[in-house]
Amino acid sequence: MEALIKVKNIRKVYQMGEERIIALDDVSLDIQKGEVVCFLGVSGSGKSTFLNMVAGLEKPTKGEIIIGGIPIHTLNEENVTLFRQKNIGFIFQSYHLLPMFTAIENVSLPLIFRGVEKKKRDNMASEMLAAVGLAGYENRKPSQMSGGQQQRVGIARALVGNPKIIFADEPTGNLDSHTSKEVIEIMMSKVREHNITLILVTHDKDVSCYADRIVTIQDGNILSIENNKISKGV
Repeated sequence: MEALIKVKNIRKVYQMGEERIIALDDVSLDIQKGEVVCFLGVSGSGKSTFLNMVAGLEKPTKGEIIIGGIPIHTLNEENVTLFRQKNIGFIFQSYHLLPMFTAIENVSLPLIFRGVEKKKRDNMASEMLAAVGLAGYENRKPSQMSGGQQQRVGIARALVGNPKIIFADEPTGNLDSHTSKEVIEIMMSKVREHNITLILVTHDKDVSCYADRIVTIQDGNILSIENNKISKGV
């Protein structure tokens, strides 16, 4: 089976004054459609840099990133933005909700960028909020919701455009252990239901238990790749 994501020998070097920092060093990996892959490592290990490369947020210094047959590392800024809007959803540690927008308006944002008309996008956003357990919260602003509720809005926003891939960067990093479990299980149930490929970055081994494969990164290199035989999956 042809992999959905093919990463070939990517390297990322940052120039900080006279110092060269190697954030990723000759990393290669294939990821299948519908697979959940967790990148585990301490802060500064290179896991978030890998996510940024594959999501097209940064270009590698060297190497290839091919998603669905498209070499995204060769795309210009406009085309890579269009690619992300069509194919990718994001879930962030700090939620990244617009504080002046209501829940339904925040969830609708990806649909606005796609040019979906208001009535349709409101219906889609409302349905997705209900799917993550937030029916009745449509008109609440982020300041009127708990951290767990805000992250559910973030999950709904990532899912509403029916993406092929979701990138989740420390999605439970700001949550307590009980809320973290609730949020990760909601996210996993929707990912599995829609056969979405999930690339999950975390330092939390409890969160990594939900993945199909666990990739441990250290100092910009892949230390190990393990098939998760006890994947909770949901």
